[in-house]
Amino acid sequence: MAAPPRAPAPAAQAAPATLEQVVDALCAEPRPFPGKDRQRYLLPSRSQMVEVVRLLQGVLFPGYHSAWDLGGEALRHYVGAGLDRVAHALQEQVRRVLVLEEGAGEEAEAERAEGITRAFLARLPEVRRLLLTDVQAAYEGDPAARSHDEIILAYPGLAAIVSHRLAHELYRLEVPLLARIVSEEAHSRTGIDIHPGARIGESFFIDHGTGVVIGETCVIGARVRVYQGVTLGAKSFPLDEHGRPIKGIDRHPVVEDDVIVYSGATILGRVTIGRGSVIGGNVWLTRSVPAGSAITQGQAKEARFDAGGGI
Repeated sequence: MAAPPRAPAPAAQAAPATLEQVVDALCAEPRPFPGKDRQRYLLPSRSQMVEVVRLLQGVLFPGYHSAWDLGGEALRHYVGAGLDRVAHALQEQVRRVLVLEEGAGEEAEAERAEGITRAFLARLPEVRRLLLTDVQAAYEGDPAARSHDEIILAYPGLAAIVSHRLAHELYRLEVPLLARIVSEEAHSRTGIDIHPGARIGESFFIDHGTGVVIGETCVIGARVRVYQGVTLGAKSFPLDEHGRPIKGIDRHPVVEDDVIVYSGATILGRVTIGRGSVIGGNVWLTRSVPAGSAITQGQAKEARFDAGGGI
């Protein structure tokens, strides 16, 4: 038997480029995306926003993130010094975003950045109040929790919600790029993905947490508990005339007060989960359910077929 024909030999590879040629190639297209020449601007710094969050954790939970004795006047000094550092670092990052995205001029954007930073700082007492309710919810909802200290120091769910509540304030103040940096850094640390646009009520508890996804337009009420692997996502993405997803529309679930969503459940679309409902593990749900519902896999499957089959 004749041997199979050989594949043609590959063409000889070009000689390796010199360092100068590599530099020329990388600099040939300085603006790969539409808009401004980003090489001419100081872009927001991820590392600086990580530092801002670290400082705010110390301010919101003083003593838990400090090696110092914070008794007496030391507490006021610690909190004041932390907020001063936050104010300077955050104002610079906000200014960079405004210059990059709006370009009204360095002086005008510096004034706006100062105003946004002051507004953010003014919201911190309310953020702290909400976080204390989240800590209490975790303590009451997890029989394995031995103390509030354990939750603050160790629970990934709380770490994620701390970052989310801070990111959400930045989102509300219309600096979504910084908000997204904060939320994605928390995502990388905890495995919990909460878009900064999601609105979450008090006493929110994420148990275990890994793989939780909460979309941008989610509205979550008070005293809600979700377990690992839960997705509160979008069912579909309406497209514009160019075939691109339309942004800014409500496309994620509304979860009312006192709902529990067990592990692996997926709830998609602008549906409403009525107050006090329990959504069982691994349920796939694309319809609203009334208050007080208890949805299991079997019930969810029957509902899909009753509606004509298919999702």
